[in-house]
Amino acid sequence: MPMSIDTIIARLGGPDATARLTGVGTEAIRKWRQAQAIPSRHWPVIAQATGLSLAELQPAQAANTASPAPTQGSSTTGSSMPHARPDGATAALVLADGTVLWGKGFGAFTKQPALAEICFSTGMTGYQETLTDPSFAGQIITFTFPHIGNVGTNDADNEATKVCARGLVVKEDVTEQANWRATDSLQNWLKERNVPGIAGVDTRSLTLKIRDEGAQTAALYYPEDGRFDFPSILAAAQAWPGLEGMDLAKEVTCAAPYTWSDSVWEWPNGTRMVEGKRRKVVAVDYGAKRNILRCLVAAGCDVTVVPATTTAQEILDLKPEGVFLSNGPGDPAATATYAVPAIKGVLDAGIPLFGICLGHQLLAQALGGTTYKLTRGHRGANQPVKNLLTGRVEITSQNHGFAVDADSLPSDAHVTHVSLFDGSNEGLASDRYTAFSVQYHPEASPGPSDSFYLFEQFVALIDAHASKN
Repeated sequence: MPMSIDTIIARLGGPDATARLTGVGTEAIRKWRQAQAIPSRHWPVIAQATGLSLAELQPAQAANTASPAPTQGSSTTGSSMPHARPDGATAALVLADGTVLWGKGFGAFTKQPALAEICFSTGMTGYQETLTDPSFAGQIITFTFPHIGNVGTNDADNEATKVCARGLVVKEDVTEQANWRATDSLQNWLKERNVPGIAGVDTRSLTLKIRDEGAQTAALYYPEDGRFDFPSILAAAQAWPGLEGMDLAKEVTCAAPYTWSDSVWEWPNGTRMVEGKRRKVVAVDYGAKRNILRCLVAAGCDVTVVPATTTAQEILDLKPEGVFLSNGPGDPAATATYAVPAIKGVLDAGIPLFGICLGHQLLAQALGGTTYKLTRGHRGANQPVKNLLTGRVEITSQNHGFAVDADSLPSDAHVTHVSLFDGSNEGLASDRYTAFSVQYHPEASPGPSDSFYLFEQFVALIDAHASKN
């Protein structure tokens, strides 16, 4: 016999104790009470703590085999999926657990479902930069901010040469652009780049689902002929292997070395002029954002970008004064197979090194640490991070689904930054080598300049190293 959610929570010691036990926030507990259901992934730990059976933890409706079919147009879970669409719906988002979300398609039609990990981003601005950030390769992005597309698109705001995300999910219909910098609409921009989107989705509900139940595979389908084969779409979503073990850096890295000389953009003259001494820096491109390269130039670096698979000897042949490890997508443990030997070679040569995001995770592995998959990831421009060296809190921009296990770091490396959301590692420095890194994105200008000091810190390390040699 199913037991009421309030009774279960009371047995666990109340909402706060339940949240601690299951690793969720108290808002999730409120949602459980509202829905009168606890996500099944929490049943084992609750059953162990309370002595309840799995049958007692199931929602009353789930225990009733004669429960009614879902309303047309709503989202569903499990195998009972709607095959008839609501009026006006032209696209569907199908999650691997069987959830179906209907909406209006925009951007490019899909001949086959776009398959990726579904995630959410809390940024209120910068949707074009987010879509072109190579770190979003292999992901469909749910934007929590409702008004996406209202400032259009322009060539200056691209972070890479192509859209790296596999699709986007928004609440409101995409409208025509209304911004003096716009050169095209989001609709046309996506269509030209063969990227689908779906509007009219309850993005708040979807975000809470991802937050409470973790990331999973999704299939975004926007067929030109309007036909949906839901069993096939669901099967494709369930068959997609996920990001763990997936090396995506090779898919987004540059094909050949190149130089970068543009600095950051500054009103009203455009690119900021940079004068003074230049430090020769090699940036390893695992999926580098252009604004990272601009920030390196603004800090006083002469930047040469090389592909992700460049060896240590090839990097050292360029005679760099410093080496930068960029952001990027995928599982760092997979990319590490070729990246870590190169990083170790640079470290052993005594070259100052700075890493961001994937570069941070790869540096940790080169030092002897390990990484792991986060349940829900960090994506957005409002993430608080504490600098343990100064005690200051920075408002940061983040985009990562993996993290460094701080407990795995060797004794000659120390943690420098931590997330104030979940306590996960956000930065490290080596005591043995002239090397440091951060998990977040200082170039994305949250704050808006809380974290630019990191680029200046890198240049200072280069100068200090040069003065000793």
